[in-house]
Amino acid sequence: MSMNRPVLAYLGLGLMGLPMTQRLLAAGYTVHVWNRSPDKLAPALAAGALPAATPRAAAAAADIILMCLFDADAVEAVVFGVDGIAAAPGQGKVLVDHASIRPDRTRDFCARLKAANGMDWIDAPVSGGVKGAAEGTLAIMCGGDAAAFERVRPVLGAYAANVNRMGDSGAGQVTKLCNQVIVGSTLAVIAEAVRLAQNAGVDAAQLPRALAGGFADSRPLQIFVPRMIDRPAQSIGSANTMLKDLDTAVDLARATGTPLPVAGLANQLLRTLDAQGKGEEELSAIFDLYTPR
Repeated sequence: MSMNRPVLAYLGLGLMGLPMTQRLLAAGYTVHVWNRSPDKLAPALAAGALPAATPRAAAAAADIILMCLFDADAVEAVVFGVDGIAAAPGQGKVLVDHASIRPDRTRDFCARLKAANGMDWIDAPVSGGVKGAAEGTLAIMCGGDAAAFERVRPVLGAYAANVNRMGDSGAGQVTKLCNQVIVGSTLAVIAEAVRLAQNAGVDAAQLPRALAGGFADSRPLQIFVPRMIDRPAQSIGSANTMLKDLDTAVDLARATGTPLPVAGLANQLLRTLDAQGKGEEELSAIFDLYTPR
């Protein structure tokens, strides 16, 4: 490994992982890739990625291992399961986990991996969505060893414009929960505003333009108002993903004695959406709760 060009592995090439990997390849990195569904590797392989048969093989070939998986159970299986990352030589290597999971599980995984093979663990959940991953403008909030963070920071810069270490292991996950508290609550309020505009005879599609630059403006406003009004075929993230994160935020709030009345309401709205069978639809489907039947 050179200090400028470590060899990388990327595990989990879904909606977010694929554009991240493509940007790493475009930046000139050698990237070994693995995905539970091998057919999803095709675009990355076409761009020059190298296939790995197992997470263990990918980790053995790389200096820095990045992964973007759905939840903590998937992370645990890929890291500690049969032919997992923990079975590969790990001394001097760093694992970067982009999943949004519970801070306590992150801290547990970090300690277990260090004990298993000496590998460092950086929790690095992201914000900015698929568009941000494709354009290299993500915000990444990290937790873990300071020296390990400095090693991976240049790599993360291939697909992120804002990379920060927030503290020791788990601090990145706590910061992401704060992000989700803000975003989840904001989307519920945006859905109310869109319905109010429509019911009062105003073209809600004009809200993003009319409010741009004012105190009510935000990236969620600009992105989701059009998607609430005309639901696109291509999802940029399911409602159940946000529900999972707000569930975790509510649990952390309970453990720390923190009141979350607004985020708690957004959490229950998303649970209602899931109960209606729409949890796997895009997050903009929260607007459906305000649509008369």
